[in-house]
Amino acid sequence: MNHANQESVTVAAVQLNSQQDVDANLTAIKSAISEASEQGASLVVLPENCCSMGAQHATAERFDEISTTLASYARAHNIYLLAGTQPCFSRPDGVIVPDGRLRQVSQLFAPDGTQIARYDKIHLFTATVADKQGSYNEAATFEPGTQTVVAPIEINNSVYQLGMMVCFDLRFPALAQRLRQAGADILSAPSAFTYMTGQAHWSLLLQARALDSQCMVIGAAQGGEHFGKNGNSRQTWGHSAITDYNGKVINSYDHSAFDSSDHDNTNKKDYTLVFAALNKPAQEDARQKMPIFQCHRLA
Repeated sequence: MNHANQESVTVAAVQLNSQQDVDANLTAIKSAISEASEQGASLVVLPENCCSMGAQHATAERFDEISTTLASYARAHNIYLLAGTQPCFSRPDGVIVPDGRLRQVSQLFAPDGTQIARYDKIHLFTATVADKQGSYNEAATFEPGTQTVVAPIEINNSVYQLGMMVCFDLRFPALAQRLRQAGADILSAPSAFTYMTGQAHWSLLLQARALDSQCMVIGAAQGGEHFGKNGNSRQTWGHSAITDYNGKVINSYDHSAFDSSDHDNTNKKDYTLVFAALNKPAQEDARQKMPIFQCHRLA
């Protein structure tokens, strides 16, 4: 994988099995970013709840500290870092979220460590699922965001527009279409799908949103079992994948939990990586051959 290739950009989706130990999660993230950079990635995407699965208010207390740490990783490896999501007590304008709720915040850091975009998750997960937890209602903890976000990233003298989504957003094609209409070439989708909903819909949703928008979709996921302080646990689907602008899955990790075949743990990792290359000229050619956004009549 070659940084010097002017025709394409290499991206990496990171799959994690984050628990509620923020510092341990940051250690795994640091290692993942280092390996992804060594293998040529210019953009690295972390999953939803990358620094803690659960303990949202306690994690939000460390929002500035964690953000500074993640920014330092981007700077140290000279990459763009889409820092999954973190819970935050404030809205983008600095106003504290009322009623004790939080915002679910996805941040994009530049290679110099500056935060160049912030997206607050718009669609909050509400569902009844046949798993241990049974029902999910993110709105009890979070306030929905209100703004779509597309941010430019410059790699190898080419500019790519990154449209930002999070997890449940994948079920809403209008969002992907709006991001494309705002210029997006790539859509980021840091996620923590439940095992049941992921098994049923994850891959289909990544492919469908790619087809809706003619964008690459980067699905960086949580996978495996996550334990709470009360002893309860939940399972996420994993299966991180990157889909191209024609809806084809370019590369994927086809498991929820990490490979446990290495019984002596000599090569055990706390993450896995999925790589893909976006060829922008090929994407533009495909868009011209099927100009769906010139034909769009309803929005």
